[in-house]
Amino acid sequence: MSHDTYENPLITRYASSEMSSIWSAQRKHSTWRQLWVALAEAERELDLAISEDQVNELRSHIGDIDFDAAATYERELRHDVMAHVHAYRDQCPSAGGILHLGATSCYVTDNSELIQIRSSLELIRDRLVRVIDRLATFAEEYRDLPCLGFTHLQPAQPTTVGKRATLWCHDLVLDLEEIEYRLSTLKFRGVKGTTGTQASFLSLFDGDHAKVEQLDRLVTEKMGFTASYPVTGQTYSRKIDAQVLASLSGIGQSCHKAGSDLRLLQNRKEIEEPFGEKQIGSSAMAYKRNPMRAERMCSLARFAMSLTANADYTMATQWMERTLDDSANRRLSLPQSFLAIDACLLIYANVTNGLVVYPQVIEKHLMEELPFMATEEILMAAVQSGGDRQELHEVIRQHSQLASAEVKQHGRPNDLITRLQSEDAFASVDLAGTLDPTRYIGRAPEQVDAFIANVIAPIREQHADVLTSVDVDLIV
Repeated sequence: MSHDTYENPLITRYASSEMSSIWSAQRKHSTWRQLWVALAEAERELDLAISEDQVNELRSHIGDIDFDAAATYERELRHDVMAHVHAYRDQCPSAGGILHLGATSCYVTDNSELIQIRSSLELIRDRLVRVIDRLATFAEEYRDLPCLGFTHLQPAQPTTVGKRATLWCHDLVLDLEEIEYRLSTLKFRGVKGTTGTQASFLSLFDGDHAKVEQLDRLVTEKMGFTASYPVTGQTYSRKIDAQVLASLSGIGQSCHKAGSDLRLLQNRKEIEEPFGEKQIGSSAMAYKRNPMRAERMCSLARFAMSLTANADYTMATQWMERTLDDSANRRLSLPQSFLAIDACLLIYANVTNGLVVYPQVIEKHLMEELPFMATEEILMAAVQSGGDRQELHEVIRQHSQLASAEVKQHGRPNDLITRLQSEDAFASVDLAGTLDPTRYIGRAPEQVDAFIANVIAPIREQHADVLTSVDVDLIV
């Protein structure tokens, strides 16, 4: 490994080898060759003067790409597609004359990118399924463990650890639905020609429109798609890229939200991400257990979210049938969006597989606030015993303010219940009993059960093959 030049950390540090492979030069350019073979095959089937031997010669050299030769040609020609045409022709001398017949550069570039996008979306879908499954397992385990809820990041009505996990999980379920929609609607660019009019192919087939339409269908099917986009310019609409990157941004948003929650919970010492036996939290503060995995997930998610603007601007600025200012941008934004989200989901899976919950700390924090939250139930019970609602409210208000001062100004325990026990107006109320946290979590456990039964179970059934297969488990 050379250490003298910059290397993209998405490749060397964060993303999986599977995602890196999809966007590799080998995958890209061998797909170009597959496309050239499919075009030649289809043209031969439609009676152009192309022999079976020529097609077989092209097919026999799909994988053995001479990248050095292509680089040499590109330095001279200043055109990457034609450089690879020449390098391929050198290996296939008898077929060189019919290579790329009727096609424009975007026949190979755009169609290959759609294939890469499809493969990447499939991998992201599987990653999502695994994280959803792990989060659901965690939610089920802690379905009824009461914890302090928060609104405005201030203590609010209690929830459960499991119910909170379903919120993270549901965000990913929505992302999964979006990815599955993108996969179901993604099409092939097809054989459309220089400005999308198919004029060159119409000329090849002597004005036979039916054969041109059949050529588009044949190549589309040979490359594993059921349909091509009905109209294109030189490129497929860059709105497709914008939609795909927006879907990836959505996953980034979900990862970032959950990662932020976990970082806050680790600050409260309620839930921690996994921590290795020899892991170092800080080079200076030896005691530290920093949430570096969740932090990394948030960091990469934020990067992926920022890339959506590239696709938006590229779509908006494509003049007429196309401009080339999309090319360099898309070489960066498309693969890096997928690589970053791939890394996020690997980290997410790793974290959720080893979350450490501290029930006693959770209970301590809950009980510090619960007396305040119990006041409404205490008020109602005292009214039912014959008290005046407004007078009782004022007594509770005054004692709450004093108890709050004890906590905030003196650092003492919350003594609200003890204070109310001294008031005759509450003598008939079981004040100690009002401090049972399970009285305040509503239907949280039942909501977890219903979510797993109605939402997660069908996902697990539909993607059983994913959940039973071996996957990389990122060690971070």
